Amino acid sequence: MRKILGITMGDPAGVGPEITVKALQDPKVYESCKPLVVGDAAILERACRFVGAKCTIHPVADPSEGLYEHGIIDILDLGLLKPEDFAIGQVSAAAGDAAFRYVRKVIELAMDGKVDATVTNPLNKEAMNLAGHHFSGHTKSTPTTRAPNTTMMLAHNDLRVVHVSTHVSAGACDRVKKDRVLEVISIADKACRDMGIAKPRIGVAGLNPHCGEGGLFGREEIDEITPAIEAAVPQVSTRRAPFRRTQSSRKHWAAGMILSWQCTMTKATSRSRSSALSMTGKSRRGVLWKV
Repeated sequence: MRKILGITMGDPAGVGPEITVKALQDPKVYESCKPLVVGDAAILERACRFVGAKCTIHPVADPSEGLYEHGIIDILDLGLLKPEDFAIGQVSAAAGDAAFRYVRKVIELAMDGKVDATVTNPLNKEAMNLAGHHFSGHTKSTPTTRAPNTTMMLAHNDLRVVHVSTHVSAGACDRVKKDRVLEVISIADKACRDMGIAKPRIGVAGLNPHCGEGGLFGREEIDEITPAIEAAVPQVSTRRAPFRRTQSSRKHWAAGMILSWQCTMTKATSRSRSSALSMTGKSRRGVLWKV
């Protein structure tokens, strides 16, 4: 049975509408699921013209009204914006507000059981904040999920990456605390098991060069990260040993990254193809621990 996927349109002034239209041109998408866009029909119609897509935009008021046939794009039309309301490629509060409301609506649909999963197109954090929605991204803007603890997870073939911090400056190292690192390890372990990985192996990245080199380059590994790993061992595994980042391509790894930009470093070491390779291939910062 095909599941309904709620797809946010993303920032109307960005690439989200065009990406959505292009993706839904593939008939294989409709063989595996029922895609429902959440956004503005007028913006999606313009995106169709931009990319030269031959399809029909079908506005609906409820997911049950969708046709879910290739060549027809069903959209839950919120009627927030028209093309003349903003400029393409420019940051604006109007576009930021709309993008935020698309996300909130798709989460509401999921919580009400009207869609089975959600897919979010890119939004612009600056525009969202200009509109008065003071969040750092998708994860922090979805409190209606009622999840007590959250973090971002990236998945690529046999590798999962979770973040201790997301969308903060490199100067925010004081956020690296034992309790948060332990919390993220626990979230990663449970998420992997929920995905069917019976015995996930979890790695935790260091923060400082050479993991602090015994405190010479910083004490976060000594005072916060290693104590979190030691506390996690009884919960998620029974052994711990150091290993290099390039070993993270083994099956069923979950890597806990201290800063959000570290996630691309680990993806770059995977034997699977990754878009991060060209920008991070020379980085060797940090060491992972197996727990």
